[in-house]
Parts: sequence; C-alpha cells; structure tokens
Amino acid sequence: MSERPAVYRNPESMVEDIIARVGKRVILGLPLGLGKPNHIVNAFFQRAKEDKSVHLTIATALSLEKPSWTSDLERRFLEPFVERMFGGYPDLTYAKALRADAMPENVELIEFYFKPGSFVGVPRAQQNYISTNYTHASRDILDRGINVAAQLIREGVVDGSKKYSLSCNPEVSLELVPHMREADRQGRPTAILGQVNSQLPFMYGDAVVDPSEFDAVLDDPAYDFRLFGAPKMAVTTPDFMIGLYVSALVKDGGTLQIGIGSLGDALVYGLLLRHQKNEEYRKVLGDARVFDKFGETVHKIGDTGLFEEGLAGSTEMLVDGYIHLYKAGVVKRKTYYNRFIQKLVNEKKISETVTPGTLSALLEEGAISPVLTAADVEFLVEFGIFREGAALADGVLVLGESRVDADLRIPLNRERVVKDFLGDRLKKGIVIHGGFFLGPESFYKALNDMSEEERKEIFMTTVSNVNQLYGDQEIKVLQRRHGRFANAGLMATLLGAVVSDGLENGQVVSGVGGQYNFVSQAHALPGGRSIIMIRALRSKGKEVKSNIVFNYGHTTIPRHLRDIVATEYGIAELRGKTDSEVIAALLNIADSRFQDQLLAEAKAAGKIRADYVIPDRFRMNLPEKNEEILAPYKRLGHFPPFPFGTDFTKDELVIGKALKSLKEKMSGAGIPVPSFAQAKKMISVPDAALPYLKRLQLDKPASARETMLQRLVVYALASQGVV
Repeated sequence: MSERPAVYRNPESMVEDIIARVGKRVILGLPLGLGKPNHIVNAFFQRAKEDKSVHLTIATALSLEKPSWTSDLERRFLEPFVERMFGGYPDLTYAKALRADAMPENVELIEFYFKPGSFVGVPRAQQNYISTNYTHASRDILDRGINVAAQLIREGVVDGSKKYSLSCNPEVSLELVPHMREADRQGRPTAILGQVNSQLPFMYGDAVVDPSEFDAVLDDPAYDFRLFGAPKMAVTTPDFMIGLYVSALVKDGGTLQIGIGSLGDALVYGLLLRHQKNEEYRKVLGDARVFDKFGETVHKIGDTGLFEEGLAGSTEMLVDGYIHLYKAGVVKRKTYYNRFIQKLVNEKKISETVTPGTLSALLEEGAISPVLTAADVEFLVEFGIFREGAALADGVLVLGESRVDADLRIPLNRERVVKDFLGDRLKKGIVIHGGFFLGPESFYKALNDMSEEERKEIFMTTVSNVNQLYGDQEIKVLQRRHGRFANAGLMATLLGAVVSDGLENGQVVSGVGGQYNFVSQAHALPGGRSIIMIRALRSKGKEVKSNIVFNYGHTTIPRHLRDIVATEYGIAELRGKTDSEVIAALLNIADSRFQDQLLAEAKAAGKIRADYVIPDRFRMNLPEKNEEILAPYKRLGHFPPFPFGTDFTKDELVIGKALKSLKEKMSGAGIPVPSFAQAKKMISVPDAALPYLKRLQLDKPASARETMLQRLVVYALASQGVV
C-alpha cells in the first residue's frame, strides 16, 4: 500500500494486509446507517472469529438489519416481503451474532445510536452503548484508539479527474481522517478503507474526495450490493395533526431541519398541503381551531401562507421528505458560502439573478474594491457574477477580446464591465446541507435520477458543520435564518424536559443523536426555534398512557432548554416562561383523560396555583375529536396512511393492519372472543378472505396448526371488516 489507494478484488486479501499493517488489535470505525461496507466488515468479523489472537472492536451506530419475525404467522407475512425488498443486501454478521448471543469473546461492538427500540432488553448491546452527542462521535471514537476506518463510497469524475464520493456518510468520516493521518505520522499505523458501490448516488459538497484519501479500496462488481431501503411507516391521524400544527410554525424564507419517521413525513405532508392546496390547508387548521387556540404563537413564530421565497434545508439526516419538498418548490432557498453574498441576499439587496445592481451592492458592502484586485475577480467569477474566463492582467480586466480598466470608479469602465463581463445567475447556491442519508429505495433512485446540477445543490458535509454553529459561525447564522428544528420525542415532563432516547431504568431506546445539538443551536440562533413533536398517548394492548407526565427518571433535553412542544392536540410555547406557565401550556395539549391527574400532581408539588383551572376550550383533547376533524378531508383523498408511497402491496397492507390489531388484542388480558358473525366466518372461510390467505400460504391448510392459523387470520380480517 505504498501508493494510495491499493485496489483489492476481494475483502479477505484486504483484511489480511490491513491486519499486517496495523496489528492484531483492530479498532474499526464504521459510519452510521447506510454507509457500512458490509463485505469488508464481515471479512474482519470472520477473521477475528477464526483467529482468537485478533481482537476486533467495532465502533459504529445504527446497524441496519432486515425485518425479522418471532412467530410462524409473522414469518408467513414478512418472509416474502423481506426477500422482495432486501434480497441482495448482505447481512452484517456481527449484528446477527449479537442477536443470537453468539458474539465471539474477542469481538466487541460499541454503538452510540440504535434503531429505535431494537435493542431494548439485549444486555450486551445495552452495556456497550455510548451516550454522546452526534457532534462528539468522532472524538469518542478517536479516544478509543481507532486505527481502521471503512465505509461505502461511489466512484465518479469531477472536472475530468477521478474522485470518490462519501455519498451517504461524510458526516463523521471527514472528521476522523486528519486525526488518523496524524497518528500515522506519529508512528501508530492506521488505515482508511473504502468499498465502491455503484448504486450509491454520487453526492457533492465536502463528500467529494481524492482517491489518495484512502489507503485501500475494495472495487469489484462482485461486491456491489443492493442498498438497504428503510420501509416507510404509516402516518396516523395523531401524526398528521402534529405535522399540521408544526407546519404552521415554519416561516417562509427560513430554514428547516427534520428527522426520519412518520412524524417527519407528517410535517412534510403539512408543508406540501400548505403550499400546494393552501385553501384546504387553512380550512383544516380552522376546523382544528388552531387560530383560536394557538393563533398568537402561529402569528409570532410561523405563517400559513405559500412558500414564495422557500426554505433552505440544514439537517443532520437528509430524509426523502426533503426531495418531495424540493420538487414541489417548498425547499428552494439557496444559501452561499460567502458572508457578503449571503448577507445581501438575506437583505434582498441582491437576488440569484445577476444585474448591475449586484455589482453596486457588493461595492457598497465592501465585498470588492473599487479598483478590482485579482482576488476580487476570482471571487466574482467563482460565484457567477462575472462570466467564466474573466481575469485580471496588469490592472486590466480581460475576457476574450474584451479589455477594460479595472477601476470601477470611472462610469465608462462600469458600463463596459456590465456589458461585457457580467454573468447571468449566481453560482454555487446550496439548497440543502446534509450530514448523512437513509431512506426507502425510491429515495436513492430519486437522488440518482437528479441531474448533476441538482445534486450539487445538496451539500453533504460534516456533522459538526450542520449540527452546531462553532466554526464559520457568522456565515452559518446568516444561512440558517428563521431556523426551525423539528425532532421527535417520547415524553415531555410538565416542567418542559424531554425524554427522547431512553427509559428511566437505563434501557436505551435509540440514542441522543443530534437532538441535543439542534435544540442548543435553536437557542443560539437569532430567530431559531426548537420544536419537539410528541404523541400525547402511547398504548399497549388496551392500556393507554399519557406521554405528558409530571416527572420522569430520565431526560434527554433538560428543562432549561425547553422551547416548543407539539402534540396532536396543539402547540405549547415554553421558552422564557415560568414553571407554572409551562405547566399550564403543556396541560393544554395533553389528552383530556389525563389532564385532571396531571394538574393534581402539579398542585400537590406546589408548582401551580391551587385554584388553577384548565380552560374549557382545551378540555376536548380526545382521539375521536381529531378523527372527526380529518374525516371529511380523508374522504376527499387527503391524509392517506402512506402519503409518499409504500413498498407493501395492497393485500399486504390489509393483512398487516389486521395482524397488528390481532396482536394488540391478544396482548391484553385473556383471549379475544369472536362474535357470532366472526365465528361463522372462521368456520366457513369467505371467498373474500382467499387472496389474503393465499398470500400467507394458508388458503389450503395441510395440518391442524395451519388450520388454526387460518382461522386466526380470518378472525383478524373479520374484526377489521375486511371480510
């Protein structure tokens, strides 16, 4: 590997050479989510499994796993789906070993973020979890002595030269490389590895690197593999209501950060409805009494009009919702890496269209000298204000046959510069800044189908760039005006603390990720706001609990960083409020079945007046009321359960809903008793049930067990009114 990169045709040879280089104690750093080079990782794992003298530590986050099942009925439903959607995706063998409690003693897995709920109750995963802000991930991995970093990459050509794109995961890798190179210089060998995958989109921004950044690259079509497509989750009525409320807090001309999941999808849907069908949007807000209950907050913080100027995206995770917003013209506000241009654009003194006024504004701002210098000309060409090829030679501007003195104080020179040198549009505009991406296969296809010019408007960069203001703070503040950082939480306490990553018994549900970073950033940005989206209720079987609680034994966001909380019942603006005001605001958006109990707890603790009464207009916070609000719009085709598509077939959606309902019923006390009509259908299978039974291979049961499963499925379908 004297010349970088060494190219390998199989991962086993690469691993042998890397171990020979760094030694048998391998601390392997991998990107979060999509960017893991599965074949390289599996080769390291296999090598350690076979050779106990090799000690392998894998440091990563969000290890992606195919959906699995715990019963024969679940297997019949999921197995064909998994084969259809994940066939060709190689499993991460370390994840399978962890699930099977078969991890070799000389292999250690350390993660700082889990797929939500995936490792609750898995001791080894819980014990090896690192609680950290995402911006500190590279620091923490370096502190553990990382000596090998590996990730998936895409090969491409930029300006005639071969380049690699870190594509889906530049966010931490870019921060590790300089430190690992420094370790090399100090005599501690390290290795930076890549695995080429032709299905990855070639993304731009900081993600584009020279091949020499890598010590070794696995590049062979035999190891190209299907990217992991995260299936879309159904968006429920509570999700849609939360999305509607939050969409009214987003200001035109502002900046948006959102996360993955159904709450993020609901917010995207609300923004699209606001922009594309504004009359219906405002009507549904009126039906939900948003203006009556929360009009002051909406007027002060957000808006309900069209996105004329549009939004910019600045997000840790680039989700597919941004592409829907981009195509619809909601996300379209361009930002620039120049403080003069960004300031003047913000102040509307210049626009994307280059005019003589653009030059005048830059001169007035002091961005360029009245007598242009070589640096001034380079800047003007770089951003498209001057045409490509313009240069300065001996105080004279040159472009083709044109020659003009560079002294713009002389009106004639200004006139000739405007006529011969001025460009048409500003260049290097960025619509979205992103750290990493993950989503359904349709998302990857959409990115691949974009033109090079469109993909260049998505600037993939480091996590420290998008998640915080440190470093280039002036330009970040200018770019991220009216920042709205919308993230999901599990629970909120009545004093405004938020629970997002774990339980009070210490079990980790997911991870802190970048949530704390974005909350803190929202407080630091002039005009920035943090919005935490929380479903007011959670249920298990027939048991229903409030997610607005008086207190909880674990928090992710402390109460002193409280800002805005939104549930399906409304908006609670908490920043700068007293404790009693915070409690009152959160009681207003709690489910009405729990309001009295929560108020009593607050009074008992002396945190709200003993005579306080919840206003009557907030006493009808019930699920059926929200269903009633959305029902007429659903009949018109609005608020569908999968607004951005699904990988499930129509039959699978019906079966999945029926089986989910059955599971919930059977998780309660006792076995559900079918009605007479349902029992009759279970005995004599209706024809309408046959397509669903066929999909589950239960249309012709071959055993008593299969007959029992068939009857259960028919009962589930009958309970949903399908048959």
